[in-house]
Amino acid sequence: MILRRLPSAAFALVVFSLAPLPVWADELPLSPIGQNSSGDNPAVDPMRPARLSAAERERLYEQAARDADLLEVQGRQLRRLTELLRPAVVHIMAEKPLLRPRRGRNTEDDAGSGVIAQVAGITAVITNRHVVNQSTLESITIRLADGREVHPRRLWSDAGTDIAVLEIDADDLEPARLAEGDTVQIGDMVLAIGSPFGLSHSVTLGIVSAKGRRDLDLGDGTVKFQDFIQTDAAVNPGNSGGPLVNLRGEVIGLNTAIASSSGGNEGIAFAIPIPMVTYVARELVTHGSVHRAYLGVALDNRFSQEEATRLGMLRPVGARVENVTRGAPADLADIRPDDVILEYEGRAVEDDDHLMSLVGMTPLESVVEVVIFRDRQRMPLRMKVASRREFEQPKDGPAPQRE
Repeated sequence: MILRRLPSAAFALVVFSLAPLPVWADELPLSPIGQNSSGDNPAVDPMRPARLSAAERERLYEQAARDADLLEVQGRQLRRLTELLRPAVVHIMAEKPLLRPRRGRNTEDDAGSGVIAQVAGITAVITNRHVVNQSTLESITIRLADGREVHPRRLWSDAGTDIAVLEIDADDLEPARLAEGDTVQIGDMVLAIGSPFGLSHSVTLGIVSAKGRRDLDLGDGTVKFQDFIQTDAAVNPGNSGGPLVNLRGEVIGLNTAIASSSGGNEGIAFAIPIPMVTYVARELVTHGSVHRAYLGVALDNRFSQEEATRLGMLRPVGARVENVTRGAPADLADIRPDDVILEYEGRAVEDDDHLMSLVGMTPLESVVEVVIFRDRQRMPLRMKVASRREFEQPKDGPAPQRE
């Protein structure tokens, strides 16, 4: 299985017929197959299809109409959501330089999707960084739902989360409503809206099939802050940057990647959760980059059962501290090597990647509460986070990841 971001791609349309829905046993026609209305039961002729009487057909039509009334309530909600969200979803075309020019071409075209939103007082399109990365403002074209095409005025992006924000200037824009907080639950029904294979404003339906996916290998390794929503809504190349929407019409995520062996939809897609999207977008517009919090701990990314047993734990849960930066918040709070961080701001820490994501979305100067495991017991601590930039050193080579 290969994890793929969602670029534009050539495609072929294949049409599949839909098999009819089965009729439930208690709603089958009263007459057995081959029995006529007079009650006779001649031998079934395999060359002659069974026929329903006029009364039986009428009864089935009535049953279908009653059941359709129930299903159409759901259908009307989906149509309502589509009507709400279509004006806020855009198609993005970006021209990018080729690293290796071929056949006399120095550029290539890429495409994706985006969603219009209000971000820190401006109207902007939020999308994936990989959709517009290395493109100039003039080479990015945003096609609105009404057919207008505009170029962004400004662009900000964050490699650590694969999020980009494009400021646009156009009249009569309809921003989407972004969900507040992390309300997504496994099993929730969701819609994915975007431009798969360039087919703009396509809508697919599915459910949230998992949360907290944080170990995805997305190619160049720059997406370090991961907390993906997994969905089985059909997502294909061109959906990148488009919204994942709940049944209230609120954007709960930004579609980003698929797991696929064929390059197309196989029922496993990933979206950046909206709390991370809104935090990063606000930071980009306000500061021009993301100011991330810092604890000053080097974490064990191979925390094993053997290590957990040595520390007196039943299983390896949380983030084990390997080292502490002198003078950093963790050092001032007396966090030590071999401490295991179990909770951060009231949330159970699953592993080192989870802690990185939680710290990465913490506002600077916040005082946070953590719970550590030390000497076979839990211990609460408080510390004031610092800015990562205060402790970053010029990079002469690869360095261990710290939080």
